[in-house]
Amino acid sequence: MSDTLALVVFDWAGTTTDYGSQAPVHVFDRMFKARGLSFDRADINAPMGMEKRAHIRAMLSTDKGSALWRQAQGRDWTEADVDALYESFEETLRQVVAEYSHPIPGVPETVAELRKMGLKIGSTTGYTAEIMDLVAPVAAREGYAPDCIVTPDQTDGLGRPTPFMLYACMQRLRVWPANRVVKVGDTLSDIREGKSAGAWAIGILTGSNLVGLDQTEAETLPAEQVEARKADARQAYLKAGADLVIDSIRDLPEAIRTLNARLTAEAAQ
Repeated sequence: MSDTLALVVFDWAGTTTDYGSQAPVHVFDRMFKARGLSFDRADINAPMGMEKRAHIRAMLSTDKGSALWRQAQGRDWTEADVDALYESFEETLRQVVAEYSHPIPGVPETVAELRKMGLKIGSTTGYTAEIMDLVAPVAAREGYAPDCIVTPDQTDGLGRPTPFMLYACMQRLRVWPANRVVKVGDTLSDIREGKSAGAWAIGILTGSNLVGLDQTEAETLPAEQVEARKADARQAYLKAGADLVIDSIRDLPEAIRTLNARLTAEAAQ
């Protein structure tokens, strides 16, 4: 078997589409404010990449989330509340997600280059299959269409950071072992998904949820502020286990060549 990478598994929002992962951020913000809870963007971003019901549960399980819920609702939250919030999230997301599904600059060109390098293109997401039926056609019309899309509802609800969506990509695209796979994403959950599967993991800075800027903010804020956010995100990726951190998706082909060199060196030992 070749000692080179064979499969790149991308995340969606914040990695290949939806610069800054704005769709879920805006929907979570709107949903919680409608119930009297005000979270800041960092609170909303912290569990990003998880299956969305788990994301809601994670936010409410924090000290801040529990206190906000008690203050607004006069009682502790329950699993029934998580279910109701999840249904509200999905309903609102269905209405707006297509507007946020445009590929991030550089994605179509980078994916084309990766395919020329012989790599298959998979994807995993925290969105459901129903939501992806709205997202994927928009991205495809604008030049990005992976070879497979795996959602948490296709793996018995086992989303990130578990490895099962990534394993489903490997199965569908007939790629093994896991050290021939690299997970590329913009959240800590993406990195943990890749490492829990035994794959390589790469974090992206530009357009990422972890940096937490939309495209206008990234282009208008003072450069030193943007670089400071990127530096913090880089350290968080590395702490989560990332093998590499790249500034832009355009840097991915060179990152793949770097990992291929490591694979070759490992095979020679």
